[in-house]
Amino acid sequence: MSGDGIVIVGGGLASQRCVETLRARGYAGRLRLVCGEAELPYDRPPLSKELLAGELDEAEVGFRPARWYADQRVELIFRRAVKLDAKRRRVRLDDETELAYEDLVIATGGAPRVLPQLAQYSNVHYLRTIADARRLRTELREGARLAVIGAGFIGQEVAATASAAGAEVTIVEAAPAPLGAVLGEEIGRTLMRMHSDQGIDVRLATKLEDARGNGTVEELVLSRGGTLACDAVVVGIGVAPDSGWVGTSRLGKEGVLTDVAGRTEVPHVFAAGDVTLAFDHRVGRHRRSEHWDAAVRQGVAAARAILGERPEPAPPPSFWSDQHGVRIQYFGYADLSDEMTIEGRPADRRFAVIYTRRGKPVGALTVDDPRAFARLRKEIARADSGNSSERSNDELHPEG
Repeated sequence: MSGDGIVIVGGGLASQRCVETLRARGYAGRLRLVCGEAELPYDRPPLSKELLAGELDEAEVGFRPARWYADQRVELIFRRAVKLDAKRRRVRLDDETELAYEDLVIATGGAPRVLPQLAQYSNVHYLRTIADARRLRTELREGARLAVIGAGFIGQEVAATASAAGAEVTIVEAAPAPLGAVLGEEIGRTLMRMHSDQGIDVRLATKLEDARGNGTVEELVLSRGGTLACDAVVVGIGVAPDSGWVGTSRLGKEGVLTDVAGRTEVPHVFAAGDVTLAFDHRVGRHRRSEHWDAAVRQGVAAARAILGERPEPAPPPSFWSDQHGVRIQYFGYADLSDEMTIEGRPADRRFAVIYTRRGKPVGALTVDDPRAFARLRKEIARADSGNSSERSNDELHPEG
């Protein structure tokens, strides 16, 4: 051993769980955590909800206080990684310093996808960091006209938070139904009716064509005719993996390719969280899972792989979202289903959707029904039992 220890690049959830697991499982070597922001590592889900609404202080979203990192001998480095030299086992930072490593974990997450036609305006917001949330919070005042471009869960959560703060909110979504590719168009439209019922103006199958204003956006030009006057714009059209600094096609151009344990094709290089395209044996290919549960599991898996331990079997993907006082929960693979049934009445904002394939449950979505979610999750897990087995590094490229 060289004494260079483990370098983890990224200050998010996957990195934090990796650090905690390494120390909890007895790793006593040098441990450096490279954080791209000037903040202690923190949890991101509250950014679009409690933190944005002013219900949480910034200190409350941090994973651990500064003292914890000192006690655990974790060196925090508040710089950005700009280049990986895997042959020399070096990571270059934005101040030109280099960090040597024995093992590296890439966990830099994702960066918001941007709309070029809005680049010149100062009142356009992307929500990914605490700094973004601070800036956006100043726009959430009574009567403010807020346009939300994109109706993914981040866009929906921001819309719900802004509406509760008294803003006049319009959601503009290019697809005929948000999340239709995953949940189906019927369920996508059902979820959007919750926003309409709260007074939010929802415009589906509508694209942004242009924007007008002098330094700030004053109105948006939409594909279905007319304009939309606004005081601020939030763009939530997804994220791209923050992997450009990796600089090698061996790790994947659209995200870092890993097996279920977080191992990459490059020796001594592991990855976890939103930056990854992890191999999923259920579908036989690499796929991204940009959700809290996946980041936790992948951070733990990478730590265990570094220590030479076998990973736990990867469960099906899951996520949750809080909007308008209700919790939406999802588990499984709705996109693999061939049939869907609904329990309860969507109009009551308390229902469950069961997705099946050849008669077996493969996915579930519930709205404000935690008991149904727990039951359906168990049913899906039972149907899936026997299929969750560890895959090895020779399956990093199963498609050839």
